Amino acid sequence: MSQLCHPRRLRLVTATAEERFDAEVYRRRLARAAVLTGKAGLDALIVSPGPDLRYLTGSRADTFERLTALVIPAAGTPRLVIARLELASVRDSAVSELDIDVVDWVDGDDAHALAVAGLPTPAAVAVSESMPALHLVPIADRLGATPVLATPVLRQMRMIKDDNEVEALRRAGAAIDRVHARMGEWLRPGRTEADVAADIGEAIVAEGHTAPEFIIVGSGPNGADPHHEQSERVIQPDDIVVIDIGGPVEPGYNSDSTRTYCFAQPNDDRARAYAALELAQRTAVAAVRPGVTAEKVDAAAREVLVDAGFGENFIHRTGHGIGLSVHEEPYIVSGNDLVLEAGMAFSIEPGVYFPGQWGARIEDIVIVTDDGCEPVNVRPHELVVL
Repeated sequence: MSQLCHPRRLRLVTATAEERFDAEVYRRRLARAAVLTGKAGLDALIVSPGPDLRYLTGSRADTFERLTALVIPAAGTPRLVIARLELASVRDSAVSELDIDVVDWVDGDDAHALAVAGLPTPAAVAVSESMPALHLVPIADRLGATPVLATPVLRQMRMIKDDNEVEALRRAGAAIDRVHARMGEWLRPGRTEADVAADIGEAIVAEGHTAPEFIIVGSGPNGADPHHEQSERVIQPDDIVVIDIGGPVEPGYNSDSTRTYCFAQPNDDRARAYAALELAQRTAVAAVRPGVTAEKVDAAAREVLVDAGFGENFIHRTGHGIGLSVHEEPYIVSGNDLVLEAGMAFSIEPGVYFPGQWGARIEDIVIVTDDGCEPVNVRPHELVVL
């Protein structure tokens, strides 16, 4: 079609430095993505809106029934296929400053054919994991082959944070620490979990996030559910309360930190369980360094709790990667023999859970350094008595 033969450069108002990185950051990422695509034996990557597209271009575009896709060939110029009426959705990205051909289309055009135009038939193509079936199926039909996931290619890039990303994660960590430091303003007996969560949400924004991504207020027995959010349960004076909160700071990098609170000194059984948890979290953080596998870090936390008699009360992995997504690779879990490298960022968050009674979790985000790791969360780890 004529659009493909004569692609144009996008001229739109660009975002501020706070909203995305300098265009040169994305230029380097696109170039590396093309190299890794070729090394993987692929003809191209096709990236739909989501964290991968934001990582590669700074775009915050959403997925709709109309196709938006960045096509990165192993050799040649990337192109962005996008509906003409959606062009404004990439105005805050770096697209207009990058060597990307913009192929816009209107209703009635075959957008999926535009995405695969110029590729061999059949082609070896990888697609981002956020691509909906609405677009994946017709793209596969026009390719004459089933695409594979681009995750193995893109995770090599996204797992290793550059200096810009590390600084964004530090700012996110400091911002969520400031929220935890204010917990005594809202968390008290007689209030509902939902009331506390509402106040926390306002504070998350006030302390520098663009929005709260998640707020867990798990009081009493609800604290034994790691993914409880909040409810109308009234917080009681003898409760232990798990507060797990986070959200993005510009340009989209997330915080995630958990602390556990109470209103009176815990009894001996609770104190003993929490002391084991604190040691497990500290031991896992100390185990993080380049050359160690992800599963070894998980084992460091798990062994402490097993030895203390609480192995069955630790029911999830020790951590998850973080960046433009709250949960991304690497995952700190048994069976993951991935070797840690400097620049990886992930949570260390062991927990102990006693169904129907109470739970506790301690979570920091850490960044792997040349000789260990840097926690970006520095709030006290002990059971905080408010």
